[in-house]
Amino acid sequence: MSLLTVRDATTGEELIRTSDAAEIAAALAPIHVRFERWAVAPLPAGAPAEAVLEAYRPQLDAFMAGTGAGTADVIKLTPDHPQKDAMRAKFLSEHTHTEDEVRFFHEGAGNFIIHAAGKVYDAHCTQGDLISVPANAQHWFDAGTEPSFTVLRVFTDTTGWTPHYTGTDMAERFPAVTG
Repeated sequence: MSLLTVRDATTGEELIRTSDAAEIAAALAPIHVRFERWAVAPLPAGAPAEAVLEAYRPQLDAFMAGTGAGTADVIKLTPDHPQKDAMRAKFLSEHTHTEDEVRFFHEGAGNFIIHAAGKVYDAHCTQGDLISVPANAQHWFDAGTEPSFTVLRVFTDTTGWTPHYTGTDMAERFPAVTG
């Protein structure tokens, strides 16, 4: 189940908690984060990346035409991946990117946590969720200690994905909320 928890960045006080997709989208809109629910393609669990990409081609083509993005791919991470801890650590500290970070969750879940406007917006994304974090937004991503997801990534230029770390302790102060 998708979940958005918004907390005051100074006090940690919880301001919003909702699992309603329309409320999540409305709460994220003022900080220019796009949140949508897409129908999940009827693929077998663990389907190959090429099949996942092809199953969403109509939605991807429409999305990319509207945003100017030009490429999409699929990334999978499972609890048995030998580099899961290193991959998790890379995005667990607050950072920015020079282009929008767009993800659609075909399988699994993860938290995009955005630090903006004096608040911390923790979006627990699950199967069927699309999230687009705008370029230069301070954020971090946590898929947990046993990550399990298959996501579509949409981008204009992969060099824009290089994380630029802010050096803050925000991610330690505001760990992911999953329930």
